[in-house]
Amino acid sequence: MKKTQAAITAVHGYVPEYRLTNKELEGMVETTEDWILSRTGIAERRILREPGKATSDMCVEAVNGLLKKRGIKADEIDLLICATVTADLIFPATAQIICDKIGAKNAWGYDLNAACSGFLYGLVTGSKFIETGAYKKVVIIGADKMSSIIDYKDRATCIIFGDGAGAVLLEPNEEGNGIIDSILRADGAGREFLHQKAGGSLKPPTYETIDAREHFVYQEGKTVFKFAVTNMAGVSAEIMERNNLKPSDIAWLVPHQANRRIIDATAERMGVGSEKVMMNIEKYGNTTAGTLPLCLWEYESRLKKGDNLILAAFGGGFTWGAVFLKWAY
Repeated sequence: MKKTQAAITAVHGYVPEYRLTNKELEGMVETTEDWILSRTGIAERRILREPGKATSDMCVEAVNGLLKKRGIKADEIDLLICATVTADLIFPATAQIICDKIGAKNAWGYDLNAACSGFLYGLVTGSKFIETGAYKKVVIIGADKMSSIIDYKDRATCIIFGDGAGAVLLEPNEEGNGIIDSILRADGAGREFLHQKAGGSLKPPTYETIDAREHFVYQEGKTVFKFAVTNMAGVSAEIMERNNLKPSDIAWLVPHQANRRIIDATAERMGVGSEKVMMNIEKYGNTTAGTLPLCLWEYESRLKKGDNLILAAFGGGFTWGAVFLKWAY
């Protein structure tokens, strides 16, 4: 009996039209265009500025594009998982809002919060519903409207993040393609260095928390950078070793787009040349859970059936992981 694996059969993405450039940031905080580019690799990031628009609206664009590509209807979706830290509302889940907006009447869904590693966590979770035979069509979304929780007076964070959404469709595959292996990790002690101080049950919103600007992303950059380099590179090398993969076996590294230096360090640890590294950080910045599917979307035309891909991410919490998959189309 052939083994059933969960394979990506379609991918689509969406980024807002407005471009927040490094030059514009020069007028908002004490920084320079060249400094941002040299330290992060980011030239601009997309921002969702339209009033009344939220994370779900970007997701709807990504999923509708996905369905059109695959030639299927929304009511064929069995399950939809939305990885995000910028949910439309505290409740209900953004996944449920998306299903309502696209007309996915036969699907159930939920949100998954693992910061920048959210898409990886969602991909692995969704794959199990396919592998067990429970479902045939599972949509995984990575999306964040980071501009909604960024303090544009804080130069340590406002230069990094952007808005965007990417989605993939998982379906059964018996040809040996799809998700082959995964390693997911977490260390809650890392919350001290990257978190949002207020807005949760620990510290509900008050006039004081708002005045103290505690409803924005807080990050200790040097500490996060150190952990990211070590762990994202480490887990990527580990999954290669576990699956007896040589650098020459890898068609593409799909790294989380947090910082160009972290991406370079991961590729170097894996022994993978820059020509095999997906990169769009210069255009979109760090879209948190959105970076990996947005990379797949942009590079889709360059992927070939059977290509070996390593997806890797590191996020707040701390969370990190790697997925080894074979491209299915």
